[in-house]
Amino acid sequence: MTIAALASVALLGGCSDQKTGTPTPTSAPSSTGLPTDGAPAVTDPIANTAAAEADPCSTISNPEIESIGGKVKRSELEQLTMGNACAWVFQESPNTVSAGLVTGNKDGLSALYAQHATGGLTTFKPVDPVNGYPAVIYANGGEGKGNCTLAIGVRNDLVYNVIPRLSSGHPSFSDPCGMAVKVAEAAIKNLKGA
Repeated sequence: MTIAALASVALLGGCSDQKTGTPTPTSAPSSTGLPTDGAPAVTDPIANTAAAEADPCSTISNPEIESIGGKVKRSELEQLTMGNACAWVFQESPNTVSAGLVTGNKDGLSALYAQHATGGLTTFKPVDPVNGYPAVIYANGGEGKGNCTLAIGVRNDLVYNVIPRLSSGHPSFSDPCGMAVKVAEAAIKNLKGA
């Protein structure tokens, strides 16, 4: 599978991997009645996300991503149906991490909790908050060594997904979710500073 297809499957929780144009940026929370389905509330929502939605690669600098995952060969914008993501391709291939705001999901973590409640996810594990923001490891198939999908609620209506796909030679192969948390910590720090 291509990086875009892998990221799309993970970003969508198993939906299609069709690409579309740039989603309309949302700069302020708009959904009411969230959270639902047992999802935790985001107590310190990040409102100013328009720049990161348009250019997810700007959310984390190359030195930051390299300190987490190793030398970056290239980064590329992925325009996915559920929002833009950045894929960092590491020098030692085939190792990548994709990350971005899932703007097509207007229910934030509540959507994942609802999907879990109906048996729609093959993996669902709430984890410790990332920089104070609630987080869940989830998948709808595609689990395996070196893979992880981490969703962090940055607002009640918006999540930031991080998806490492690592080969056995990568230092984080045995703990891809640990790597995802480090990427998310850097992204949230930068999002809050925007």
